[in-house]
Amino acid sequence: MNPSKIPFKLFSARASREAAMPFIMLTALIDMVAIGLMIPVLPALVGSFTGSQADQAFWYGVVTFTFSMANFFASPILGALSDKHGRRPVLLLGFCGLALSFFATAMATAVWMLIAVRLVSGAMQSNLAVANAYVADITPPEGRAKRFGMLGAMFGIGFIVGPVMGGLLGAINLQLPFFVAGGLALTNLLYGYFVLPESLPVERRHGFDWRAVNPVASLRGLAQLKGAGRLVAVIACSGLAQFTLYTSWVLYATFKFGWGPLESGWSLAAVGVVSAVSQGLLLGRLLKRFSPQRMAVLGLVSSTFAYAAWGAATESWMMFAIIFLNFLGATVSATIQSIISGAADAKSQGKTLGAVSGLNSLAAVIAPMLAAPLLVMVSHLEKGDWRIGAPFYFCALLQATSLALAVAHFRRERRIRRAAAAD
Repeated sequence: MNPSKIPFKLFSARASREAAMPFIMLTALIDMVAIGLMIPVLPALVGSFTGSQADQAFWYGVVTFTFSMANFFASPILGALSDKHGRRPVLLLGFCGLALSFFATAMATAVWMLIAVRLVSGAMQSNLAVANAYVADITPPEGRAKRFGMLGAMFGIGFIVGPVMGGLLGAINLQLPFFVAGGLALTNLLYGYFVLPESLPVERRHGFDWRAVNPVASLRGLAQLKGAGRLVAVIACSGLAQFTLYTSWVLYATFKFGWGPLESGWSLAAVGVVSAVSQGLLLGRLLKRFSPQRMAVLGLVSSTFAYAAWGAATESWMMFAIIFLNFLGATVSATIQSIISGAADAKSQGKTLGAVSGLNSLAAVIAPMLAAPLLVMVSHLEKGDWRIGAPFYFCALLQATSLALAVAHFRRERRIRRAAAAD
């Protein structure tokens, strides 16, 4: 066999495959392992360039803000590009950007270098939104909640493996997890090029309009979707709570309990276990008994109490106990996303889910601007002080607002359906 023909044969074999869940699930798993590797060690890496806990909290907020701001503007564009050119090439672009960002982060020698790297990474990376659009392409509306849950389970499994590996490797050397993560991103790039099939047929693609992909226009279009309504505000408040939690988690545990990368890695792995079990095993069964709307409400109730409890925790073991008790909270994203996806037509799934990702990115932009000052405000307090939980009390308030908005929206939808049935 001519070795030069091997890549062509591999490419042809990939092109002839029918897009299916196992392909995108493996892609999501590798992607999340790579991302999970950096989470427990990035705050410590920022801290290695600063002189105090207050400075560490401030500059970590700046680093996370930079990524989120770039991602906010890029996500609708990448989502719309995937509607025009297909999901696969946009995913490959994201894997390439992720690999470059990890290697550059590992070689950074100052905070400004981390900021520059995260700016480029955020602009190129929108893998979650495109992966969700991939699932929507190959799944009928009535099955999307379950399949979004399956995809979320892969992210959960990646979140088990990645943070533990990051914590273990970070205990050896702070740069080592980023080199390993870069290698995994390159693996995903090769897998995507040679194995991953395209999910969006040519006849379902449509043109690209710059006027329609600016973040404001994308969010406006999302709000105008029939059946979405106040769910846009639910996603916004819930996303802001979630990203405030993500921004605060490692530094909060460091300030309150004295955790290092290893302890943070194990705690994030526990989050991954709960996410994988809840979305991969429980959600499908629960949806046979409860509607996505009911599941969303139950999940919001659970997570509201969990945020408050994390902030008030006085011992390390309590953080783990609350993680496992909050298993319903892990289902909120998949259930609400399925409702939003069901309101969009088949030709605009990428744009719609890109807008959802953009909305989450906007929450991720705002979260560091809120979390960092709250962490700076409590950074001088003694370990164990209940006031160190201020970021989580704020999250509980946001999630309670999401709960109220969701209940109001679902009640209104029920009234509309009843009125339509009566006519």
